[in-house]
Amino acid sequence: MEEFRQTYLRLCKDAGLEPQESVLTQLQEVRGAGGSTRLDLAGHSLSADTCAVLGRVLHQDTLFTEVVLSDCMLSEEGAKLLLNGLCSNTTVKVLDLKGNNLRGSGAETLGKLLVRNKTLRRLILEWNALGVWDEAFSIFCEGLGSNGCLTQLDLRNNQINHQGAAELSLALKRNGTLQELDLRWNNIGLLGGRSILEALQQNRTLLQLHMAGNNIPSDTLKALEQSMGHNSDRQSTLRESRCRSQVLTKEIQNLKNEKGRQFISLMDTIDQQREEMGRVSRTSSVRAGHLQDALSERKSAVNSLTAKLAMTEAALAMSEQKAHNLGELLTRMKMEKGEQQERYSREMKKEQEDSVLREGKLLREVHTTVEKNLQLKSKVEEMERRCKAQQDQIFELKQELANTTAELKLRLAQAEERLEMEKKRSKHALDDLDTLRQKEVDHMNRHLEESERSLQDRILKLEGQRIQLEEELSRTKAAGVTERAQAEEELGKVRAQVRLEEQQRLSGMEEKLRATRQSRDESQTHCSQQKQAIAELQAKNGQQSLEMEGLRRRIQELQQELSGKDQEKVAEVSRVRVELQEQIGHLEAERTAQGGLKEKIAALEREMKVLGSNHREAILDKESEISSLFEKLRLREAEIQRMREDEAQRASFLQNAILTYVQGSPLGHYSPKK
Repeated sequence: MEEFRQTYLRLCKDAGLEPQESVLTQLQEVRGAGGSTRLDLAGHSLSADTCAVLGRVLHQDTLFTEVVLSDCMLSEEGAKLLLNGLCSNTTVKVLDLKGNNLRGSGAETLGKLLVRNKTLRRLILEWNALGVWDEAFSIFCEGLGSNGCLTQLDLRNNQINHQGAAELSLALKRNGTLQELDLRWNNIGLLGGRSILEALQQNRTLLQLHMAGNNIPSDTLKALEQSMGHNSDRQSTLRESRCRSQVLTKEIQNLKNEKGRQFISLMDTIDQQREEMGRVSRTSSVRAGHLQDALSERKSAVNSLTAKLAMTEAALAMSEQKAHNLGELLTRMKMEKGEQQERYSREMKKEQEDSVLREGKLLREVHTTVEKNLQLKSKVEEMERRCKAQQDQIFELKQELANTTAELKLRLAQAEERLEMEKKRSKHALDDLDTLRQKEVDHMNRHLEESERSLQDRILKLEGQRIQLEEELSRTKAAGVTERAQAEEELGKVRAQVRLEEQQRLSGMEEKLRATRQSRDESQTHCSQQKQAIAELQAKNGQQSLEMEGLRRRIQELQQELSGKDQEKVAEVSRVRVELQEQIGHLEAERTAQGGLKEKIAALEREMKVLGSNHREAILDKESEISSLFEKLRLREAEIQRMREDEAQRASFLQNAILTYVQGSPLGHYSPKK
């Protein structure tokens, strides 16, 4: 550690920089700890120059195996210099860059680090912003895909979207060493979750995947968990198969060694016996020669020579007995080998029977899932029929509303025409009365003309006010008609979208169906309330027509009473004003009622939109369930096929091992001499 500190000071001196106190104190603490392999600079703000010096120091191999640079406020340039220094390092295995807000250039440099570094095992990148720039994150993902040493990667809170998840899925398809990946609290979403799920179908090494806080549906999360479970099961089965193969190879090797030792010992005994028999034969021949030479001289030694010959014959018989025993040993060894072969064959048969039973269970599960799919399809068809019936009912209700509004418009138009006719008649009657009164009463012309002028001015003012009110009513009616047309157009668009989505997606849930039934009942109640409101409006129109007839009668009475006094005329005009104000109040009340009807129509439209969104959500949920079921079926079929292939490989491996053992064993080639 002192050497590392001295190199840091030397490089700072060469660069003309003052060494950073926080780094020196940390190096002093590391040196004082004695033998520590962790460089912890967490929480110390490092400048770009300090990062450059540290990068040059870490460019060489050091004693550090773990570098912690979390919350160091690294700039883009400083992080680039530091990571470039780590590219050729072969000692650092853990790198912590948490909370440094790394973005575009940092992500690109990390990708280059993953391509060039061959010793890094764990990389912590929590609380950064690698996913902000798609191009830089794609470079990082390319580096991850080509990396062959990283096993743990932490990418929490990095603003990764669905496009970044797609790039990451491509990297996972290529990577074959990563075992743990943390993607919590990002913005991956449904599309990103599906792309990662597709990548996990090819990746067989990833064992832990954390995806919380990414707005991913529950079915996709369950599918990801299932794929992780499949990977762990696959790893466990691979380990078990490797252990079994190792045990079998060890047993076969032990058997080969034992057979070799037995064969070597047997060959040694046979060689010894052959040497003994050779020595015995040589000695006997020498003795026979000597006896033949001395036969003429020593006839008395014939008996001893015959005894010695008998002894040699007995020795030969003993050697033949030993050879016979060795042949029996060989036959017993062959029998034991046959029994071992039979035992192996029985074990293979048991394994095949177990595999057949497993295949039967999996086929039954597949049949049950197919039946469930058929039931779900039937339920979907029932839901579609019910939805169509509800749409037909809603269409009928809207047609009834349109008919009622058209009838109201016609009645209002007829009432306005009647008002105009009555006005014209009243004007003609007034003109006739004025001419008659001018002929009859000449001396009251001046007073009457003045009073008539004042009354006509007031009547004109009242008519102008009435015309303004009628114009306002017509404007409000036109606005209501346009709003209704817009609402009907929006409803038509929404219906078209809903129909297309229903034709494309075939699913629904019973709980959502109950909700739609309740909403249908509510819509029916709202429609009944609207019908009641329409009936009230019709009653109000009848009352208005009655009031108009009363006004006509009152106008006739006023015309008859014009021959009276001026005071009575003034009183009648004031009473007409009061009545007109009351009518204005009634019209304003009707306008407010129309506004309430508009609000009710808007509320109904909002409810229709909510119902459509709920129905769409139900369809999406059911579609995701069906896709997960199909995915399960596909995974089960792949597992069955893989198990069959593994069992076939095991059987072929055992058969080849037995054949090689039988063919290569020396006992199979040796035939004892009897």
